[in-house]
Amino acid sequence: MTAVRAGDVEGLLRRGPDPRCPVLLVYGSDTGLVADRAKRLAESFVADPSDPFAMVRIDGDVLAGDPGRLADEAGTVGLFGGKRSIWVRPGSRNYAPAVAALLDSPIAEVRIVVEAGDLAKANPLRTLCEGSAKALAIPCYPDDARSLAELVERTLKERGLGIEREARDVLVASLGGDRGASLSEIEKLALYAKGEGQVTLDHVEAIVSDVAGSVLNAVVDAAFAGRPAEVERTWRRFRHEGLDAGVMLGAALRHATTLLSTRLDGEDKTPSMMVAGWRGLHFSRRGSVETQLARWSSPALRRAVEMLQDAVLASRRAGPDLAHIHASAALLRIAVEAERRKR
Repeated sequence: MTAVRAGDVEGLLRRGPDPRCPVLLVYGSDTGLVADRAKRLAESFVADPSDPFAMVRIDGDVLAGDPGRLADEAGTVGLFGGKRSIWVRPGSRNYAPAVAALLDSPIAEVRIVVEAGDLAKANPLRTLCEGSAKALAIPCYPDDARSLAELVERTLKERGLGIEREARDVLVASLGGDRGASLSEIEKLALYAKGEGQVTLDHVEAIVSDVAGSVLNAVVDAAFAGRPAEVERTWRRFRHEGLDAGVMLGAALRHATTLLSTRLDGEDKTPSMMVAGWRGLHFSRRGSVETQLARWSSPALRRAVEMLQDAVLASRRAGPDLAHIHASAALLRIAVEAERRKR
């Protein structure tokens, strides 16, 4: 088995994967974290990630229609020699046969990074990679405080900045569970503190908004508590403030998976007991989340997770306007379903 434990992933990224495992499956419920790690793994293997001969990007749906293409690309020698990366982006169709054909072929001087969504243990793609000596399966689940602190320090260090411990702790507390949103906030902070050497608490308080805060929580809670009118109203505010649709979908997906895991772990408990064990839940949201846990069953939450994953993929392929349409439609569907369940 070549599955990496979630807690070992950052260490693996720092030292680099074993070259005997050129195929890297990056998957999980945090789409921002999956995309960030896939990008790091693909780009770190080549001298110039902007070179289209060294860095090849392929959509998963393309491979589903042409399963032999991935092995062909892996066997192609670059125009000027050197190492190559192939980055497979997520698709809505099954492209496991393309990965199976690749694993049966010789692989040299190339790294193949396969980016995927939240794969069940029995998923063919995950099963293939966990069962092959040529592959690593790398899980990506929402950041905890430790991984967020590492992200902050690493990202700022890459930009020539350190950060005071108190400032780091306040920053980590303000960041949410979506890696893409967290990186956006850290980038804004780095730009603001550029040239000053050290990020202070004053910098953090001046720049960083709470990406796990009011607007995100309001629209996600309204959706899962069954309040469609509030979803529409809050969504208009969300767009007016220029927030990214992917951030919202990432927050909704994370919330849905947390609801699901809480439900599965607490089938013999009351909603209030389940809420009491919800790590990091702000007291102001407890009543709403209790309502959500009472209203949603485990099978229904699984369907909601799958629907949100589909919306994430659709919005990533669309332009900004269409991405917002996909995201708002997904949240309204959840709100309508939750409203139906209270009757």
